[in-house]
Amino acid sequence: MSLPVLALLVLGGLAAGYFLYGRFVARQFRLDDDAPTPASQINDGVDFVPAKPFYLMGQHFSAIAAAGPIAGPILACQSFGWLPCILWIVVGAIFIGAVHDFSALVASVRHKARSICEIAREHMGRPAWIALLTFIWIALVYVILAFADVTAMTFIGKIEELDGLKVGFNAGGAVAFASTAYLLLAVAMGLIQRKWHPPLWLMTAVFVPATLGVVWLGTKFPNLLVLPHGAWAAIIMAYCVVASLVPMWALLQPRGYLGGFVLYLVLIAGLVGMFFGGFDIRQPATTAAPLFGVDKSLFPFLFVTIACGACSGFHGLVCSGTTSKQVAKESHCRAVGYGGMLLEGMVALIALATVMIVVKAQGTPGEVYGRGIGEFVSVVFGRDQLLLATVFGTMAFSTFVFDTLDVATRLGRYVLQELTGSWGRTGAVAATVATAGVPLALLLLGGQGGFAKFWVLFGTSNQLLAALTLLAVGVWLKRTGRPAWFAWAPMAFVMAITLWALTAQAISFFGKVNDPKVGMASLANGGLAVALGVLALFLVVEAVRALRRPVPAPVT
Repeated sequence: MSLPVLALLVLGGLAAGYFLYGRFVARQFRLDDDAPTPASQINDGVDFVPAKPFYLMGQHFSAIAAAGPIAGPILACQSFGWLPCILWIVVGAIFIGAVHDFSALVASVRHKARSICEIAREHMGRPAWIALLTFIWIALVYVILAFADVTAMTFIGKIEELDGLKVGFNAGGAVAFASTAYLLLAVAMGLIQRKWHPPLWLMTAVFVPATLGVVWLGTKFPNLLVLPHGAWAAIIMAYCVVASLVPMWALLQPRGYLGGFVLYLVLIAGLVGMFFGGFDIRQPATTAAPLFGVDKSLFPFLFVTIACGACSGFHGLVCSGTTSKQVAKESHCRAVGYGGMLLEGMVALIALATVMIVVKAQGTPGEVYGRGIGEFVSVVFGRDQLLLATVFGTMAFSTFVFDTLDVATRLGRYVLQELTGSWGRTGAVAATVATAGVPLALLLLGGQGGFAKFWVLFGTSNQLLAALTLLAVGVWLKRTGRPAWFAWAPMAFVMAITLWALTAQAISFFGKVNDPKVGMASLANGGLAVALGVLALFLVVEAVRALRRPVPAPVT
């Protein structure tokens, strides 16, 4: 099968899922455009602001479509081949991931734009609220851990195809320079916007081309920021601390705005490359990985390795954290929530294609993705621009990583502050340092390339969070007399797969505690895997207890 035909089938399947199953799920929620949404009721001009679905989709998509649906499919294809990955991305996104995002968004809108944790507290009780908050914080630690390490590896990596193009060229250093300059551009944009309030079109006209310009500068200064893995890990964690504490306008908002343009350019390049690049599928459809087992087997590890490309609990935090405060009409939830996840499936498809077109899919996800996007971009601009195009692709990957790191660290800070009740400046700093400090310690214990040890546990915790979100949504639906099976069914599947994967990983981790190279990291990972499993089972018990309690009054 050719790459264009396969891509057309996948995109057609995702579109059919939106119009058929997405419409079916929407009927179960009985969306009502006459019912006022929190955004239209409060409309404070700060957090609660009704937005048109097109603009809200752009903001929501740029928030959820970070590096997860890129790194996961690449790692999974390297282990299992492209065919199982394609099947799980399509089926998972339509029947599980999109249902999760849609359900989390509708549930939040129907509960005054409150978070999933607060919804669990209302319908399952305070112990469930504490357990879910604790689970979320541990899961966010692994989000930060996995993405910080893969970025550090990208900044020190070399891309073999480029080494011969320029004497002394350091691909990792070029990407590090471009990525650092990109963040400084975002800071400059935020400061200028804050002080002089120029029109957005002017800022866009200046800073979007400048973002592409720093990629070119990276190729001119590839040896300026050449640092070891440990140094980059510490710098990235320091960035996480700063990004979590500075005002939103100073970094996160302008960085997210510029990152959105990078994301759309990459999507366009990916689609052009897949359909018009003339690339053949050169990776095997399947590998010799065992079907079942406790180590590197298709079941359960394919599912949790792909992670965000098919289902992501992180999306539920975005849906119930910021997006629900901007929904103008209930019917918009389908396009933004369900449709947004299907677009993420397209991001995963493009990431998978960057592996499928090469014979040897070696290197970190950032390196593989950069090479593939470079090939796709060169379809338009020619092979003589491969150097620049590849640096752009790899920088785009790190840009999406910074999206994830920014949001995850800030959310981790909020969770710890909510658990401890420390909402002052001191509490914010302490919660931020704890949220970034734990991943840094694990990174240093795991050593260079530790993301390979951490990624699967990250994917497991992330998808288990999605199962717990669907669990809370199902309790709400059942206690209010609505159909809940469409939430229970994907919840049961993901819960079983992730608990299976957690058990296998805990056994593997505890089996390596005597290894002097990875003993402490394995002990920490094993302990956290057990903690995640215990918290999940506790929440299942609390859900059962909640369903047995009488409902005092209907909640809409």
